[in-house]
Amino acid sequence: MFEVIVVGGGPAGLSAALTLGRAHRRVLVLDSGHARNAPAAAVHNFFTRDGVPPADLRAIGRDQLMMYPTVEVRDGAATGVARGDRGFIVQLADGTKVDTKRLLLASGLVDQLPDITGIAELWGRAVFHCPYCHGFESSQRPIAVIGGEPDRIRLALHLSRFSADVVLCTNGPADVPPSAAQAMSAAGVTVRRERITGFEAAGDKLHALAFQDGPALPCEVAFVSSTWTQRSPLPGLLGCATFSDCTVQVDEFHRTSVPGVYAAGDMARRATIPVPLAAVVAAAASGTVAGSVLDQDLVSVDFRLPNPFTAQEK
Repeated sequence: MFEVIVVGGGPAGLSAALTLGRAHRRVLVLDSGHARNAPAAAVHNFFTRDGVPPADLRAIGRDQLMMYPTVEVRDGAATGVARGDRGFIVQLADGTKVDTKRLLLASGLVDQLPDITGIAELWGRAVFHCPYCHGFESSQRPIAVIGGEPDRIRLALHLSRFSADVVLCTNGPADVPPSAAQAMSAAGVTVRRERITGFEAAGDKLHALAFQDGPALPCEVAFVSSTWTQRSPLPGLLGCATFSDCTVQVDEFHRTSVPGVYAAGDMARRATIPVPLAAVVAAAASGTVAGSVLDQDLVSVDFRLPNPFTAQEK
């Protein structure tokens, strides 16, 4: 029996496995091979690893786990889960079943993109969602921000610090408050309200946005808002409480509503955080915290000691 099974081989899962391996815990990491940031050319805002391709970062993490003999990494997805006598029984895609005392879900999210022709081919290369991940590389380039919601207006104003050529493309009628319109005018942000018909590109190079009416808008970068779904079926199968955006509810110790099940990375968030944090370094940090709390949870079980996190004990 494993002490912890980590479902997900991304930054959160690998970081948790590293923490647990250093604590001599017997850990199994299940890596489906699907990463949310796989289309991106590089990871940013990760101290000492700024600009490293996502696949290279994962490879470094997996290589470093090899020195910890109690940690095993398997390629493959977890497809099912059930309660066992001493914890959980996880079913793998190949039909194998493995037992564990505790579960850490770190399987991540899947982005659902706006229905605009050509967006999928440019996602992570010229079409982005996060100014902290990709804003700097967009500096001094013509930028289109898609959508007319308040957060899109805010983003367009934010990006006016990066480029003098920012256009808010509302993709149809939008209610822009006078105060916002005045702020955009002062910042040099213009507005296009026509319906967008698609992205004009050559390979992964964006050239323009096409509209139902009016001329195309030359641009090299576009920022859009995506929605999310859980990559793994396990949160639903376990009955983990979720928010309306499908992210799993956790407390400050990364415990879910299901005893013995933890969650880390962008698939989970606390109620005080309005959106899941997409930064790789944030995912890695959450994995470290979850791994430490899991280890202390097991110390309490091993030696019949009080749980040190009694303030939020479930």
